[in-house]
Amino acid sequence: MTSVTTTLRAIVKRPAGPEESEDRTNISELDRTRRSVRITTVILAVTVIAGLLLVSFGPLLWLFKAALSTSQDILKYPFEWWPSGIQWQNLPDAWSQIRIGQYLLNTVWMAAGCWFFGLLVALTGGYGIAILRPRYAKAVNVAVLATLFIPGVVSLISLYVTVLDVPLLGVNLVNTFWSVWLPTAANAFNVLLVARFFDRLPRDVFEAAKIDGAGVFRVFWSIVLPMSRPVIGVVSLLTIVGSWKEFLWPLLVLPSPDLQPLSVGLYRISDTAPTSLLMAGMFISVIIPIALFLLFQRQFLRSAGQAGAIKG
Repeated sequence: MTSVTTTLRAIVKRPAGPEESEDRTNISELDRTRRSVRITTVILAVTVIAGLLLVSFGPLLWLFKAALSTSQDILKYPFEWWPSGIQWQNLPDAWSQIRIGQYLLNTVWMAAGCWFFGLLVALTGGYGIAILRPRYAKAVNVAVLATLFIPGVVSLISLYVTVLDVPLLGVNLVNTFWSVWLPTAANAFNVLLVARFFDRLPRDVFEAAKIDGAGVFRVFWSIVLPMSRPVIGVVSLLTIVGSWKEFLWPLLVLPSPDLQPLSVGLYRISDTAPTSLLMAGMFISVIIPIALFLLFQRQFLRSAGQAGAIKG
């Protein structure tokens, strides 16, 4: 029995050879030396990549084409490139005539508030569950996790009634950005994501800080936050994208056109605005978040990778 155990341990600890360390694929090295296999592989790869590019960028390219076309061309020649010429004037006209600028400002303001309060709740909630770890931390963790299994539509009516008359305060938050900021801040997924990240942080650092006399707030501000930049980037991206494309809840709690974001404003004017200006407004609403992502893609992707790579 001892010899068998020793042999198994040796096999487990034995370093992998050159053949074992190579990546395994469906095509062997011998098959790759054949010209027909190489040509077939290249053709298949090009076809798959072209299909993905068509599915991903096809709608965006068509929207760009429609945003710079006349209403007649959009309806009569939907797949022809500018029969009447490129209409660059559609973009400034959409900005001023159908109030895309106002809707965009409302969207930015709404997304900024959702980001701030969402990040505040996620960081403090994750800090309390993972770092402070009170006796009831497990119960809170289970309760937060349970809310993920409740469909948002189920709690829509109760949440709307709460916003109409906030308990204890007796305040009506409808037609204020608070009605969007506060419900969005309580995101269970972000809290659990941050708590999971905090669980992997080295506990020795916090113990040493406590020995040096650092309080709860000092540990959070001076130690936890500087070490949490990866997860802060991930949560920020998820929160901003989620608030930017939110439609149903702002439609309910922001009935005033002066406060509505792009998603609601474009829907409200879809029946009255010219088709060309409507497409131009849609293009503006889509291209801005894409441009921001392309501008900060390295930071976002690096943060996402570091958030998943931290080990305890």
